[in-house]
Amino acid sequence: MNRNPLDKELQHISGMTTASQALVRGLAPPSLAILFLALAAMWTSVSVGQTPTSIIVVIGSIVAGYMALNIGANDVANNMGPTVGARALTMPAALVIAAIFEAAGALLAGSDVVETVASDLLVGLDIAPTGIVLVMISALLAAAMWVHLSTFIGAPVSTTHSIVGAVTGAGIAAAGLSAVSWPDIFIIAFGWVISPIAGGAIAALLLVLTQVTITTPMDKLRAARTWVPVFVAVMAGTFTMYVTDKGLQRVWDPGAITIVSIGLLAAAMGWTIAYWGVRRRSLELENRKKHVATLFRLPLILSAALLSFSHGANDVSNAIGPLAAIVSTISARPTQVGTNLPFWVLSIGAFGISAGLALYGPRLIRTVGEQITKLNEIRAFCAALSTGLTVLVASALGMPVSTTHIAIGAVFGIGFLREYRSRREMARKSVPTYARYVDPRALNATPEMAFSNAREADHRRLIRRKSVYGILGAWIVTLPCSALLAALIFFVVSHFSL
Repeated sequence: MNRNPLDKELQHISGMTTASQALVRGLAPPSLAILFLALAAMWTSVSVGQTPTSIIVVIGSIVAGYMALNIGANDVANNMGPTVGARALTMPAALVIAAIFEAAGALLAGSDVVETVASDLLVGLDIAPTGIVLVMISALLAAAMWVHLSTFIGAPVSTTHSIVGAVTGAGIAAAGLSAVSWPDIFIIAFGWVISPIAGGAIAALLLVLTQVTITTPMDKLRAARTWVPVFVAVMAGTFTMYVTDKGLQRVWDPGAITIVSIGLLAAAMGWTIAYWGVRRRSLELENRKKHVATLFRLPLILSAALLSFSHGANDVSNAIGPLAAIVSTISARPTQVGTNLPFWVLSIGAFGISAGLALYGPRLIRTVGEQITKLNEIRAFCAALSTGLTVLVASALGMPVSTTHIAIGAVFGIGFLREYRSRREMARKSVPTYARYVDPRALNATPEMAFSNAREADHRRLIRRKSVYGILGAWIVTLPCSALLAALIFFVVSHFSL
């Protein structure tokens, strides 16, 4: 059958239109990212004025903005991923909430880590100010490039460890192995190993507690009226202490007793609000697990928002800390932690994180929320609460940890617990009593039976191994790769700057 030439032409035009739209969608994010970096450069130029060294500060601000974009694209997924995966928020709503709270945390409570990156890690960096500037620029660029690559392949990594590894590598390239405080590096590496295990264990324990107290009893609604306010109280107290201790360092430095007292007050308020709210909501729900899980939706959203605020307050320093060190070195005025940090420096980090989240965040959010294990409101709430509890305890013990590793470890812990219990249930129901004393190979009497058993076992793997192996691999190589990349960039930059 011959087609009408007009139909062919219309189809050709339609195909060109579709291709053009796809091209525009593909070019829009990098174009907007370049626009943000250009605005950051202009904002820096206006803020520092025309000085002999202003071009160096402008270059540093561009690299810091690039790092901030990558922090938003990669790190924020750990806070919002479980919420989106549990269908508590749509992707656009999650992006808006995260962007607002990340920017608010960075602007209102952002604290720099100039002392950490310039004094604690590089204790023996006895080089000229120009060398220090090159070290910081090299570290920023290397860390940003590594996080960018990790985001491209869909692997959530720790931006804190990326910048620590990059500063270490650039410092070694500049002044040798003696420039690095190795005890601090070993402590960070120890926290890197312990934090995901602790996050996973606490998340699994919380999930067991919710199952025992709420979803297992016959009258689930009655159990929810009793126990959901308790979990909400723990969440309110934990995140209030977390935000007070880690998120408000720039504006307030309370003591331990004050932090605990504020946390207990917040817990009491959270329990009271949740008690009446759950009683009112439960009258409209059925006595089913799926309906009871919706009672955790609002606490889950609040916990994700608070995590975003604290993340913005703390991890913005991974972008602007080295930039502040550059400004401090060039101006010859030491920058004190969280006190004399210029607003224009904070704003580059704050808006950069929000822009990176909006442009490139959805991919990693889906990875964390959907591609590790299946989440509902209760499981996602347990993961978020575990993250807050683990970070709070680690902070009280003075142990440096990665929020990224804890959040991902919490999701891992929930997935492995569900898989373990599912396999146990399958074994209990499907294997006859007499078969427990028979060679397991005898159970696969026919190829069809073997295939059926293999498919059933595969269905019981409730955590996706491919995603787990990819994420763990990215974690393992983050420190050495960012260090090697920073050393290489330092050698290249120092060669051309001579």
